[in-house]
Amino acid sequence: MSALEQRLEDLETKVSFLELANQELSDLLYDQQQQIDKHFHDLARQLRRLYENQVSDDQVDERPPHY
Repeated sequence: MSALEQRLEDLETKVSFLELANQELSDLLYDQQQQIDKHFHDLARQLRRLYENQVSDDQVDERPPHY
């Protein structure tokens, strides 16, 4: 095998590893984004529940209109 063929084979091998690493990183990034989205929706739901409880607590503390 000539030096040029060896260099070409080495480059092809490196490209293959880089493509694999790129795909793994892409998959990892996708999974992390899914987790972030889930946490965001969970937080939004909890904040909405907290706000609803706060509003209902404020209404309980109000004096009736006949006072």
